Amino acid sequence: MSGSEAPVNPSVSEATLLETTSGTLLGGRIVYHQFTKGYRTGIEPVLLAAFVPAKKGDHVLEAGSGAGAGLLCLSQRIADISGIGLEADTQMAEIGVQNFLSNRRDKLRMVCARVPAIPKELRHLAPGANGRFHHALANPPWHPYNSSRSPDSRRSLALSAPEEGWHSWIGALARWVLPGGTLNLALPTTAIDEACIALRHAGCGSIILAPLWPKAGRSSKIALLRATLGGRSGFRLTAGLVLHEEDGRFTPSAEAVLRHGMALAV
Repeated sequence: MSGSEAPVNPSVSEATLLETTSGTLLGGRIVYHQFTKGYRTGIEPVLLAAFVPAKKGDHVLEAGSGAGAGLLCLSQRIADISGIGLEADTQMAEIGVQNFLSNRRDKLRMVCARVPAIPKELRHLAPGANGRFHHALANPPWHPYNSSRSPDSRRSLALSAPEEGWHSWIGALARWVLPGGTLNLALPTTAIDEACIALRHAGCGSIILAPLWPKAGRSSKIALLRATLGGRSGFRLTAGLVLHEEDGRFTPSAEAVLRHGMALAV
């Protein structure tokens, strides 16, 4: 879908809503619809939203927004933010609109677009930030384009990187961030080195890495990565977050983020 064809705030069709289930995020603070089958939201967008250093009044861009979990959680924690979600799946974008409406988030909008082809019309949606955004976040598709794909088309779209490579994903997002703004990513630890190269190539520095540990003493498979456009500080590795106790329960620190909507300290 080209930028000129990208609809803003697509309407919600009755057929789409019939395919969804209703649940909650952040311990019931957010009502959340998603598709019954195919790609379903995990904890990554909730954790990523807790990682973004936004403040009141900021403009935020989320790429690969899905049904809007990331922006919803961020707007729950930070009052009065304006957010745009980019989603390539038209029906998924419709669910995102429904979620924004259900939770009375009138400053959140959804745009149908496939990164890195971000439509130029977005410049009119962040007028208070000179057509760019204070922060961008993404839980991008890190599976190689030519790897084995899921037979479910929606899941395949959500998980498969674009043919031109995900370096272009990061570069495209960086062009929409204000100087001094941040890019925030959730990604497999196997992709960290390549992501850091792409971030620096896009003019980002002051990189912060926060590993997500499944349990104490276990290897991290997913991490959160933040970089500042024009940042000059050195790379910083934080303690990250241990998600589960030995018995499988969430740790108190994870509960604070996932259930109570607290920021993830770094």
